[in-house]
Amino acid sequence: MDKNAVAWFEIPTADFERAKKFYEQIFTYEMPEMNMADIRMGILPHQRDTGGVGGAIVKGEWSKPSPTGTIVYLSAGDDLAPVLSRVEKAGGKVMVPKSPIEPDMGFFAVFQDSEGNSVGLFSPR
Repeated sequence: MDKNAVAWFEIPTADFERAKKFYEQIFTYEMPEMNMADIRMGILPHQRDTGGVGGAIVKGEWSKPSPTGTIVYLSAGDDLAPVLSRVEKAGGKVMVPKSPIEPDMGFFAVFQDSEGNSVGLFSPR
C-alpha cells in the first residue's frame, strides 16, 4: 500500500435510480454516471487529481446490496451532521448516530442506504 488503504470502492445497488437519488439528496450534488461493459456506475465526489480515493454506486450482475458486508466510511466534510440529517428523508435509516472516535480522532456515524447497505460517515468535528 502506498498512502491509502483503499484505492477505489463500490457500493452495490438493486435499483440504480433509487440509489442515485438517495446519494444525490444526502450529499446535495448531481452524480455523474459512467458505464463499463454491463456495469452502471454513479461516481461519488472525490479529488482524483490530487490523490483522493474515489468510489461509486454500482449496478451489475455481481453486485448485491447487503447490510452485513464491508462498511465503507464516506467523508462528510467538516461535520457529518448535515449529511446524516438528510438520510431518513432520502429513504435511508440512521443505524449509529454521530459518535466521537477517541481520543480526538473525529466523529463517525453509520446509516443504511436506500438499497439496504450499511455505510459509514466520517468527519473531523
